[in-house]
Amino acid sequence: MLKILVCVSGGGTNLQAVIDAIKQGLITNAEIVRVISNNRNAYALKRATDAGIDAVCISPKDYADREQFHAQFLNAVNEKNPDLIVLAGFMVVLPQEMIQRYRNRIINIHPSLIPSFCGKGFYGLIVHEKVLERGVKVTGATVHFVDEGTDTGPIILQKAVMIEDDDTPEILQKRVMEQAEWKILPQAINLIANEKIHVDGNIVKRTE
Repeated sequence: MLKILVCVSGGGTNLQAVIDAIKQGLITNAEIVRVISNNRNAYALKRATDAGIDAVCISPKDYADREQFHAQFLNAVNEKNPDLIVLAGFMVVLPQEMIQRYRNRIINIHPSLIPSFCGKGFYGLIVHEKVLERGVKVTGATVHFVDEGTDTGPIILQKAVMIEDDDTPEILQKRVMEQAEWKILPQAINLIANEKIHVDGNIVKRTE
């Protein structure tokens, strides 16, 4: 049974997609053992509690400096000894020690087709604003492993979403979530839980 720990900063719609996928059997051989948020007002914490999942808040506001925050955050992760860490809208830069310890065991969902519209400064609604400003015709979402860079880790799954003439950033954000994020994040977790993929350099391959 794959032990999953989810980190989230906001509403937790991707978290809910994973919870629902486990209940529906779309993700097998996996369970969520803890949800961590850096925001005590995050609705994701209520989603977790309502689902009977251990939920904790580790906020940088409660610590004197980033080093103390990172130490407590890492303790909260290590306590559950997770097999997989899922960043589902987590607006915190991970400590290097965590990336090294959980190499190829941390995944992130990003609301564009990497390597487009990603990297430093590209998060949340900003991504969709930039997509529309550039006038591209296709966007989407990407699930990737996390490394020391920003959105530079090996890509697991991607799904395209068409842009429509009357899109606003908010409308596009909703469509990308519904048509891509909520689908490929559970799919990626299920592949990992059932040992269907492996990392070869910077390439993710299906396991024979």
